[in-house]
Amino acid sequence: MEINWLATALALVVGMVVAGVWYGKAFLAVWQRLTGIPPEDSKKASRRNTLQLLVANGVTAVGLSAGIAVASAAFDDDSVGLALLVGFVAWLTFSASTLVQHNAFELKSPKLTLVNCSYQLVLFLAMALVIGLF
Repeated sequence: MEINWLATALALVVGMVVAGVWYGKAFLAVWQRLTGIPPEDSKKASRRNTLQLLVANGVTAVGLSAGIAVASAAFDDDSVGLALLVGFVAWLTFSASTLVQHNAFELKSPKLTLVNCSYQLVLFLAMALVIGLF
């Protein structure tokens, strides 16, 4: 198994862009309304949160790279389709299932769960696509 570190780094960059667009533009107003977090509080925490996001997305990129490398070796297939399948399965089994549980027990809005799960799906698929292309 060999990890393509350039692809992993590019996937991390893509992941940060996806996060910025998702929560900074596309769903910012919806997210703020559903969480009840005022913009000024969000801005105060942005430096710390951005560092946490960078680390978390880095772990995700490495994990996806490793998973894709293992699947590629196991199936003798280095196609983009397999990379996307690994990204989808990783999202479903680790991200979506965990987020749905936590949000349900924390009595969070199903709409917020949908926004966050959809973001995670786009994130995992975008990262897997980049890794699969390299």
